[in-house]
Amino acid sequence: MPAGFTKMYSERLNRSCKMEVKEAEDGDRLRRGLVIIGAGEHHLRLCRDTLGYYVSSRPGEKVSGHCPSVDVLFTSVAETAGGNSIGVILTGMGHDGADGLLKMRQAGAFTIGQDKETCVVYGMPMEAYKIGAVQVQAPLYKIAGVIQDQLI
Repeated sequence: MPAGFTKMYSERLNRSCKMEVKEAEDGDRLRRGLVIIGAGEHHLRLCRDTLGYYVSSRPGEKVSGHCPSVDVLFTSVAETAGGNSIGVILTGMGHDGADGLLKMRQAGAFTIGQDKETCVVYGMPMEAYKIGAVQVQAPLYKIAGVIQDQLI
């Protein structure tokens, strides 16, 4: 995503969502009720210290043709949070995110892929499903409920 777009996108979502939405800044701490959108042309990684989870948001080279790359984020989640995480891959073109989601699943995370019927482009979820990264396929309108069921 281009720099600048994600800032406006996160601000727009923040005005319409019940949870706080913001563009990632390096060092942002994860907390309940906060949604962090990866900044354009910055890779987003999950990190952990004695105070809990936080994000690293730094410029980087494209991975799988993308910066930010879903694979970079998901791989860091697998390494940092393992089974204490849930991975969701939604509509999108290409295969970015598939390998990272598989690493999350192998690390014990619960993984969800958007189903073909509700995808605008069934690329990324299909690639993840084909390599065994997806445990549950669900329509977009049911994914929030699937996540809630895992958290209870």
